[in-house]
Amino acid sequence: MATIRHTLQTEIFEALDEKLIVYAHVNKALKKKKPSFLCISITGEQPSSVYIHQIKKTEKNQFKKKRTWPLSELKCVDCKNKTKYHLEFDLVFDKVYKWSAVNSEERRIFILYLWKETMNQPIKEKPEFKDMPMDWIKDGVSTNEKEEIIQDLSENNEDYQVLTEKEESDLVSLMETCEFAISNAEAFVDMLSKDLNILDGENVQSVLASEEQVTQLMGQIATSLAEVEKVEEQLNYYDDILIHIRNTMQSMEHKNTLIDIANKNNLKLLRELEHLISSLELPPEYENALIDTDLTSAQGLKLAIKAASALERVMRAEIHPALLRLTAVQDQKKRFEKWKVKFSYSISRHLNNLFVHLGNDSGTCKPDTLSLPKHVTIHKELNVYAELMHWTKSMDQRAYNDLIKVYISTVGKLYERDIKMFLEDAKLTISGGAALMVEETSKNKAVIARNPGLLGVEREQWSTDVDPKERQRFDQVFDTVLSELEPVCLSEQNFCVHFFQLDILKKDSQFEGNKKIEKQINEEVRKMMADIFSCIEPELLGFIAHHERLDSIYCMYILVRLTQHVMSAQDTGSFLSKSYGSILVQVKRSYDKYMQIQLTSIQDTRVNKKNKCGILPFVANFEEFARMCELIFKNTERKTDLHKWYVRLVSAMFEVINNIAAEHPKTPAQVVKMENYHHLFSLLSQLKITVLDPQRKEAKQKYNDALKGYVTQYFGRPLEKLNIFFDGVQAKVAQGIKESEISYQMAFSKQELRKVIKEYPSREVKKGLENLYKKVEKHLSEEENLLQVVWRAMQEEFILQYKSIEDLIQRCYPGSMVTLDFTINDILTFFSEIARSH
Repeated sequence: MATIRHTLQTEIFEALDEKLIVYAHVNKALKKKKPSFLCISITGEQPSSVYIHQIKKTEKNQFKKKRTWPLSELKCVDCKNKTKYHLEFDLVFDKVYKWSAVNSEERRIFILYLWKETMNQPIKEKPEFKDMPMDWIKDGVSTNEKEEIIQDLSENNEDYQVLTEKEESDLVSLMETCEFAISNAEAFVDMLSKDLNILDGENVQSVLASEEQVTQLMGQIATSLAEVEKVEEQLNYYDDILIHIRNTMQSMEHKNTLIDIANKNNLKLLRELEHLISSLELPPEYENALIDTDLTSAQGLKLAIKAASALERVMRAEIHPALLRLTAVQDQKKRFEKWKVKFSYSISRHLNNLFVHLGNDSGTCKPDTLSLPKHVTIHKELNVYAELMHWTKSMDQRAYNDLIKVYISTVGKLYERDIKMFLEDAKLTISGGAALMVEETSKNKAVIARNPGLLGVEREQWSTDVDPKERQRFDQVFDTVLSELEPVCLSEQNFCVHFFQLDILKKDSQFEGNKKIEKQINEEVRKMMADIFSCIEPELLGFIAHHERLDSIYCMYILVRLTQHVMSAQDTGSFLSKSYGSILVQVKRSYDKYMQIQLTSIQDTRVNKKNKCGILPFVANFEEFARMCELIFKNTERKTDLHKWYVRLVSAMFEVINNIAAEHPKTPAQVVKMENYHHLFSLLSQLKITVLDPQRKEAKQKYNDALKGYVTQYFGRPLEKLNIFFDGVQAKVAQGIKESEISYQMAFSKQELRKVIKEYPSREVKKGLENLYKKVEKHLSEEENLLQVVWRAMQEEFILQYKSIEDLIQRCYPGSMVTLDFTINDILTFFSEIARSH
C-alpha cells in the first residue's frame, strides 16, 4: 500500500505540487472494468485547496489522471447503507458518479477523510453525507492506520532526516546516565542545557588558547594564496598560448577546406570540360564527309550516314546553359550549323533528282493478265537513303517538307497514269475486247436511260443489247480492280511510313496519351496517301458511273463487291479503307436511287385500257428481277438492304394492283386482282424469300378473296326465282310459322312451288351455264390459265345452292314428291361437258 501511495505521489501529485492524503481502490458500479483510484489531495500553497481525483492505470503500468473535481463542487456523498461491510457509495458533482470499493475498510477511510476535509475547508455549502454511520466520526482512524499514513507522509517529506545508528546509541547511553531522564523530562532538558553551555565555554577557551597556532595557520594560508596566484598567472599564460594555437589551427583548417574545395572544383571543371569537348568534337573524316558529300557510291553513302548521325549527336548534346555562353562553344555551334545547312542541301538536291528520275519507272506487272504495275524498284532504290531522310526530318524540317512535296508530286503522277491505264484495260476486258466509245451521243444516253430493265415496263421495251456474260465479267473485273489496288496502296503506305518516318511525331508536337499520338500518326499517314493516290476515288467513281450508265444493274454488283473489300480490310483506318468507305456511300446512294426508280416505275405503271388487263408488267418482271438480285446478293452482308427494298417493292405492287383493278374498263376488278395475286403468290412460293413470307401469305389471302368475290358477283343465283321463293319461305319461318305448315300458306303452296320449278328445266339451266362460261372466258386472260379454277369454284357454288333448295323442300314440303328437274349428277355433267366443249 505504501508502494502505491509513493508511486501515486511521485508520478501524479508531485508535478501538481500537491500531497496525497488518502486513496481508495474503486470500480464503477455494475461495470467490470479495470479498477481506478479515488484520491484526495491538498495543495502546498496557502490557502490550501482540496481536490478529488480519479486515477487510472494504463496498459504500460503507468498512472494517468482521468478526472479532477474541486472539493467545493461536491454536493452530496451517498453511503447507500450504514452496514459496515457495504462497498458501494455515490459522489454527486455535476452528475451522480456511482462507485464500488474493493474492500469496505478503504471505503470507510476514504469517506471519513472526505468528511474531515469538508469540515476543515472554508466551503460555503457543505456537502450532504447520507447514511453515514456516526460511530465512524467517534472512532476515527485506528493507530495502525495513522502510523501507515504518517509513514507514507514522511516518505514524501523532503525535510525529515532519520537518526543514524550511532546517533541513536549515543542518545540511549545519555539517557541511561540520568535516572530521571524519563520521569522528569524538564529536569533532563535543563541538565542537557547546562552541559551544553559548559561545552561551549570550553570550546571558546580552547580557541583562545590556540591563537598562536591560528596565526601560523593564517600565515600559511596567505602563503598558499600567493602561490595559488602564481599558479593562476601561469595557467592564464598557458591559456593564452592555447587560445593562440587554437586560432592558428582554425585558420589552417579553414585554408585546408578552401584548398580542398578548390581541388574538387578543378576536378569538376576538368570533367565538365572533358565532357564538353567530347560532346562537341567531330572527327575530321566526318567533317570532310559533311562538306564534300558523296551520295553516289556505297562507301560514300555509308560514311555520309555515319557523319550525319555524329553531327546530330553533337548538335543535340546536353550542355549546361552557362557553358553555352562560352565563345568557343558558340563558334563550334556555328560551324555545326554551317555544316548542317550544306549537308542538308546536298541530301535535298540528290534525293530531289532521284525522285524525278524514278518518276518515269514503268513498274512490273503480270503478263497477259489484268494487273496494276508494282513499283518495287523505286522503293528498293530509295530504301538505302532512309536514314538520311530520317536525319533530314530531325534536323531540317523545311527541307524534309519540300522533299515530301516533290515525292508526292512525282509518284502521284506515276500512279495516276498507271491507274487510268489500268481502268481503261478493265473497261476493255469487261466489253470483251470491243472498242469503247469515250463519248456517247445524247441520243444513245437517252435510249439507255429509257430502258434500264424497269419492273413497270413491258419486257419487250427492255434493252436487248445487254449480255449476261458481260455482267459476270464486270463482277470479276471489278473484284480484280479492287484487289489490285489494295497491295499497291499498302506497299506504298508501308514504304512511306518507313522512309519518311511517319510513325514518329515531331519532337515539338504537343500530344499526350498513346491514343492521341496514334490518332495523329494515322491522320498524317492518311493525308500523305490521299495526296499520292488522289486519283483513286475520282477515277473509281468515273469507272463506276460509266458502267452504271451502260447497265443500271451494275450498281448491285458494285455494292456487294465493295462491301466485301471494306469489311475484309485488315486496317479499317487506312487510306484505302477510308476511300473505299467514301465510294461505298456513293454506291449505296446509286443503289437506293436504282431501287427507287424501280419503285417509281411500279407506281407509274400504265396499262392498255382497250384490251384485257392480264398479268401486270411489274408482276411478270419481278421473277427475273428477284432471281438476279438473289444471285448477286447470295451470302453477302448487304442482303438486309435488298430485303428492305423487297418489302417496299411488293407492298407497292399490292397497292398498284388494287388501283389498276379499280380503274380498268375492260377487265373486272376481281379478275385483275385474282390473276395478279395468284401469279405473285406462286412466284413468292417458288423464290422462298423468308423476309417476304408475310407478303406471300397476304397475296394468297387477296387471291382467295378476289376469286370468291368474282364467283359471287358473276355466278350469282342462276335459279333466281326459286331462290326468291325460298327466301320468302325462310322469312315466314323466321316469323314463327312452323316449317310443316308453310305449304298451307297461299303464296307458298305446293302448286306455287311446282310452277316455279317448271320454269327451270335442265335444258335451260345448261344453256344459262354455257353463256356464263363464255362470259368468264372473255374476262380471264390466257397467261395465268385460271379459267378451270374459276369454273370449278362456280360449280361448287351452284351445288351449294342446289343442296340448300333441296334441303328446304324436304323440310317444308315433306312427302309432296316435289323435286327439281335435274340432280347433282346432272349439274356435274353440265359443267364437265361445257368445259370439254371449249
